[in-house]
Amino acid sequence: MAYLILGLVLWTAGHFFKRLAPDMRAGMGNAGKGVAAVIILAGLVLMIIGYRGAEFINLWYPPTWTVHLNNLLMLIAVFVYGMSATRGRLRGKMRHPQLVAVKIWAVAHLLVNGDLASVILFGGMLVWAVVQVIVINRTEEWVRPEPGKASKDILLVVITLVLFGVMTGIHSWLGVWPFPG
Repeated sequence: MAYLILGLVLWTAGHFFKRLAPDMRAGMGNAGKGVAAVIILAGLVLMIIGYRGAEFINLWYPPTWTVHLNNLLMLIAVFVYGMSATRGRLRGKMRHPQLVAVKIWAVAHLLVNGDLASVILFGGMLVWAVVQVIVINRTEEWVRPEPGKASKDILLVVITLVLFGVMTGIHSWLGVWPFPG
């Protein structure tokens, strides 16, 4: 559990580095990006190791129907995450599509996992994403991008479905069947 918590701390520190210590980050130049990336990657690795190695301590038993809700929310999360890269009509409809996607992902996983490690991981990521949005909104102005072609949104839907299939395949390969039954 210690690796999981340390991973969350490093993940959060790496993401907040440029906003909480802007002078230090600016003084490092491009090397600062590398330092932040290494901290974030180390946090991610530790979260994965910590989560997979954590003792299973059950807090509640999620109802079986939440698996369906989880899968629907995950499909939405992948789509919303993709909105950050789209050049279609949806471009600029949401200020923080990646962070909104993390929030959806976290809630979806909290619905189907009732153990302590899951609450720490997914709850921690949810709290991080909420705080990150607040900090960004207070420190940066947003210039809404102009929308693009509707055909790009259709491409986003296709990419979303393919990525969702890949993600469910990876979950299955790791031994976590993401569908009921």
